[in-house]
Amino acid sequence: MKNIPTLLLDLIKKNNPVFIVFCVLLIVSCKEESPNDMTPWRPLFNGKDLNGWNQKGGSATYNVKDGMVVGSTVADTPNSFLTTDTIYGDFILELDFKVDSTMNSGIQIRSNSIPGYQNGRVHGYQIEIDPSERSWSGGIYDEARRGWLVPMEGREVAQKAFKQNEWNHYRIEAIGDTIKTWINEIPAAHLVDDKTHEGFIALQVHSIGEDETPGKEIMWKNIKILTDSLSKYSTVSPIPPIITKNQLTDQEAKSGWELLWDGKSTEGWRGAKLEKFPENGWVIEDGNLIVLASEGEESAGGGDIVTEEVYGDFELQVDFKITKGANSGIKYYVDTELNKGEGSAIGLEYQILDDDNHPDAKLGNHEGSRTVASLYDLIKADPKKPINPIGEWNTAHIVSKNNHVEHWLNGMKVLEFERGSDDFKKLVSESKYKVWPNFGLLEKGNILLQDHGNRVAFRNIKIKTPKTNQNDK
Repeated sequence: MKNIPTLLLDLIKKNNPVFIVFCVLLIVSCKEESPNDMTPWRPLFNGKDLNGWNQKGGSATYNVKDGMVVGSTVADTPNSFLTTDTIYGDFILELDFKVDSTMNSGIQIRSNSIPGYQNGRVHGYQIEIDPSERSWSGGIYDEARRGWLVPMEGREVAQKAFKQNEWNHYRIEAIGDTIKTWINEIPAAHLVDDKTHEGFIALQVHSIGEDETPGKEIMWKNIKILTDSLSKYSTVSPIPPIITKNQLTDQEAKSGWELLWDGKSTEGWRGAKLEKFPENGWVIEDGNLIVLASEGEESAGGGDIVTEEVYGDFELQVDFKITKGANSGIKYYVDTELNKGEGSAIGLEYQILDDDNHPDAKLGNHEGSRTVASLYDLIKADPKKPINPIGEWNTAHIVSKNNHVEHWLNGMKVLEFERGSDDFKKLVSESKYKVWPNFGLLEKGNILLQDHGNRVAFRNIKIKTPKTNQNDK
């Protein structure tokens, strides 16, 4: 009996019609089922209805027409967003859009809506759609957070790539901490930023003013996404990246923010009870200022560090990342001469704590007043505060103006108080701070990062003061 390969060869040579039909069907079947031949792209919009999408924010209308999503402006409503039900992290997204020449829009990526953040307001990265004379389409805006991250001013080639009153094509790559955009195949933006790692994708219809006519439309079609084998399909961008880590964005610089730490040296900082920066206990690694663990014994580490300058009214932002069971803090209006030579330097404290694993979370003058973002030992932070898990970055934000002080955590205000008020003085009189006259009432003081014997990392330390606030006028 002939073997199988020889038999097949004989059938082919004899031009057997039955065998030829069998081979054609076999080839077609294999082609349809072979994963190597399947396109890696998946549609985000089925062309028929809005299944898989939901609306957040304002009440602009979204409809499906001729295989397109059509968004239309409505008066007296905030920004509207048609968002995917699915959350995406790393991806490559492509779509086509056509926009009314007098309206504004955008594509949200890695965006979120949570109750604790501005009552559920949509926030996150937005790829701008801007048909105005400014022509910033393809730029990257941080919706409801930091504002412009990659403005398109001076990027003439990309600005000219937008086609007015015609269909335009976007390619958006979000891989790791890098976001890159193209408009009609022309590179537009290149950002390195790790503020948000995942979220929904959304089609925005911007709010309109009272003097604008409603009913302006933007249309989207051919919306597709790639989430697998991204390194294979990623495109190199010739545009130098804008890196936000330990840097001011263009908008931050214009509004008066200054870096309080340069991300690479100890310039501007010293030990709270030293004339220079501690020789041990603190390290700088990969743009992070890290207080090392010393088995819970503060005296075994490098000690607290403070700014060389003192501050009165200010607005401060600090990213922090804790380890399991960690305790630390950000103090302000610190008097380094007070309590000199004993324990920690004294000042008002924005508490940093692992609430789930550190016993201090259940202590304090008022129960819970030593939890994260609280005014340590005095005022408990809002229990609904948005806190990221151990090992992820959180952002502390402290505002002090004319003795009115606010603590914010990840974009949510968690407490406020008036320095020097009767209520404040009463809280102090009932706390461990009662032994220090005029506690928390300095006109100016240092800002302090605490060494409490646990490993905690800091970065993106920024401050805005009245002297640097001229551009806000």
